[in-house]
Amino acid sequence: MRAVGIISLLLLHFGYLQNVFSANVSSRPAVVNVGAIFSFNSTIGRVAKIAIEEAVKDVNSNSSVLPGTKLVVQMQNSNCSGFLGMLGAMQLMEADNVAVIGPQSSVVARMVLNLANELQVPFLSFAATDPSLSSLQFPFFVRTTQSDLYQMTAIAEIVDYYSWKEVIAIYLDDDYGRNGVAALDDALAARRCKVSYKAGIPPGSAFSRGDIMDILINVALLESRVFVLHVNPDSGFMVFSVAQYLGMMATGHVWLATDWLSSVLDSFSPLPSDKMDSLQGVLVLRAHTPDSDRKRNFLSRWNKLNGGSFGVNSYGLYAYDSVWLLAHALDSFFNKGGIISFSNDSRLINFEGSDLHLDALSIFDGGSLLLNSILQSDLVGLTGPIKFDADRSLVLPAYDIINVIGTGFRRIGYWSNYSGLSTVPPETLYSRPPNRSSANPKLYSVVWPGETVIKPRGWVFPNNGKQLKIGVPIRVSYKEFVSQVQGTNNFKGFCIDVFTAAVNLLPYAVPYQFIPYGDGKKNPSYTGLVESIAAGDLDGAVGDIAITTNRTKFVDFTQPYAASGLVAVAPFKKLNTGAWAFLRPFSRLMWGVTAASFLVVGIVVWILEHRINDEFRGSPRQQLITILWFSLSTMFFSHRENTVSTLGRLVLIIWLFVVLIINSSYTASLTSLLTVQRLSSPIKGIATLKASNEPIGYQVGSFAEHYLIEEIGIPSSRLVALGSPEAYATALQNGPKKGGVAAVVDEQPYVELFLSSQCKFRIVGQEFTKSGWGFAFPRDSPLAVDLSTAILTLSENGDLQRIHDKWLQSSVCTSDTAEIESDRLHLKSFWGLFLIIGVVCFCALVIYFIQIMRQYSRTAPTVSLSNGEGSSRSKRLQRLLSLIDEKKDPSKSEPKRRKTERSSSDSVLETSPKRQAKFSTEVDIIPHNSRM
Repeated sequence: MRAVGIISLLLLHFGYLQNVFSANVSSRPAVVNVGAIFSFNSTIGRVAKIAIEEAVKDVNSNSSVLPGTKLVVQMQNSNCSGFLGMLGAMQLMEADNVAVIGPQSSVVARMVLNLANELQVPFLSFAATDPSLSSLQFPFFVRTTQSDLYQMTAIAEIVDYYSWKEVIAIYLDDDYGRNGVAALDDALAARRCKVSYKAGIPPGSAFSRGDIMDILINVALLESRVFVLHVNPDSGFMVFSVAQYLGMMATGHVWLATDWLSSVLDSFSPLPSDKMDSLQGVLVLRAHTPDSDRKRNFLSRWNKLNGGSFGVNSYGLYAYDSVWLLAHALDSFFNKGGIISFSNDSRLINFEGSDLHLDALSIFDGGSLLLNSILQSDLVGLTGPIKFDADRSLVLPAYDIINVIGTGFRRIGYWSNYSGLSTVPPETLYSRPPNRSSANPKLYSVVWPGETVIKPRGWVFPNNGKQLKIGVPIRVSYKEFVSQVQGTNNFKGFCIDVFTAAVNLLPYAVPYQFIPYGDGKKNPSYTGLVESIAAGDLDGAVGDIAITTNRTKFVDFTQPYAASGLVAVAPFKKLNTGAWAFLRPFSRLMWGVTAASFLVVGIVVWILEHRINDEFRGSPRQQLITILWFSLSTMFFSHRENTVSTLGRLVLIIWLFVVLIINSSYTASLTSLLTVQRLSSPIKGIATLKASNEPIGYQVGSFAEHYLIEEIGIPSSRLVALGSPEAYATALQNGPKKGGVAAVVDEQPYVELFLSSQCKFRIVGQEFTKSGWGFAFPRDSPLAVDLSTAILTLSENGDLQRIHDKWLQSSVCTSDTAEIESDRLHLKSFWGLFLIIGVVCFCALVIYFIQIMRQYSRTAPTVSLSNGEGSSRSKRLQRLLSLIDEKKDPSKSEPKRRKTERSSSDSVLETSPKRQAKFSTEVDIIPHNSRM
């Protein structure tokens, strides 16, 4: 019974579902009207018309999409006119179309999309690429192709890849062209590049060849040689023709065309020879569509559809996919219960009866539901995945980069928003983590205009007769570096010669003129000179300009041509040897520790030898003298006392090793002090200057003032501005007590030139900044890069050194080549030796006292029994001290060697009187012989 019940429920359930499905299918209309608006006679329109018709046929013949419903498309020709496009769109709205495929033109789209907003009819455009057509302003606009935002990003990455900094944009002066170039400008700015000039072409047929020639002549006078052409085919081919006539398709020029050119190449390749000749070396973008079986099948059908009169371009594929996207969205719309119904707009009631028949326009009630179905679509078409992101843009935008060569073109790489430039198809990279590393290969080689494979520099000096204004500081000191020729605007000096030599190495002429900077009374502010470049008053600056962090925020510098860094200069005095020069090798602490070590070692050896060695016994006075004599005599290895204990010998051998090291070091240091001249200065470097409160001098106009205040933290009240080497010398000689300075902080090249004739001063401490001198130019100036290469060439071939030797004389203070006072020998260099001897002494004393205590413990009970009463603490201490001081039995302690010596001496004393007399006679005879 339970089984029968379950079966009954299932039958009822399936019956219900069948009724619902039947009702859903029956609610679908037999025909769905869809509009299409584009330009039938345009390059894109010809292909789109056939693609849309084929897509409608395929949809209607496919039972899985819109079952029981026929899709009918009504087409209107906008003829690339906003006015005609608006009229065509109104006619489509009167026919109650639920959606419109198109418009093709961005200009037409901006006109008709307001109508779409009012009537809530979705527009699916397969070719309107204007990036300003946003979903916020036009919510019923769906772009089924790629936005020019991504195309311009791809061009910006190509420009950056080839290290070009400026481009000239030639564009159609309408919404399509202006907004595309605006997107290009933003993309370039993100990569520190820019559109240096924008040349607009009038839209439509309102331009002639003469107008194009006027535009290109003006462009040819500019600096950049990288051109981005964002136009339509008619104006684009005329631009290339005129450019070829003017010689702008020759070597050194770069032309980047957007996808308008690839559409023509795909549709009508090969083009006539005159057009192909004008396109040689051009780089072109084309929307990337991944290879697939479905795409290949469609392309094989294409020739049969149009008789081979023209090929299919990417916009035709997007048009085909737009129909399928709309069909799937309508199917989802009906599955969700959507009903096609229209209602009158109450705002159009006032227009009833007029000749315009605006009351025929009605609002599509299901427009919002159909729009959501479109945006939620997720399918794969001829162009790849058809899916929208949060900004209503197709996911995974990508472009092919092709190079026009000969009678055709060659693909040199790809660009995708996922991984940037690459020689690998984007769909292969989607399965990998994004990698934009510069180490990866980006693009294949390119044949540039002029049939060269050498990358164009991308810029030249303009042919309008304008010279670069190069600012040069008017120095009043150290004129060997930069100085103005009196009565002229010419300059000479080390920096000028380096600049002239570098410019002569450039492969092109550089017209320039020197502009004096400063009043000639004091050195100008070099930071102000750099800021004049950033403000556009100067095109560059040449001179002894230090490359600092603050200055690099405004301008670009060339490769440094001279090393520079801040150093401190101070007076010095010569250290004479004097009567007490022998004390100088060691510091005071070193002398003290060494003396204490001698005394400690003497005491330790005395303790270890006192009980068993007669040479360390005697009266207290004799023992004290023995300790002092023994310890001091070890300094010269001349000690006469023998050590007989093992511990004493261990301590002595280690101590003699320490003494050997100390003696050697002392001798070497003293020799150096007596033979090499030494210089002394109370200033040891920047740390000493910072810790003191004495005034510090700096050169007027130098960045040293800012560095000392901001980086070192020295108060500005301590800084004294000095304008010449003579002022340096006077201030240093006077010193702080006489209104001078304790030291001068300046850049090393100036200091070296100053010290070449001033032998009373020296550099103290180390160089505390590392920088260099360079020539300054505006940010991203290509001249800075080329001059850097020229400076490196000068350095490698030796010309830079020859220029240096010409202007900057070497030091004449050759007799005073010694350094400022070198460090003495300090305890830190020997503490390891003292530690070793200290540990050995300690261990020897510990072992010795352990032996004493063991001997004391053996003798203490015997003494206690003999006394008959317990010894007091004082008596035990006296016993311990007496044990330490008592003489140990020589027979038990003396080495065998000493016993042998003693027995030998005894035998001599016990010889016969006759032998003793003979010995005495021989002794008496020796002095007489020696006198002879």
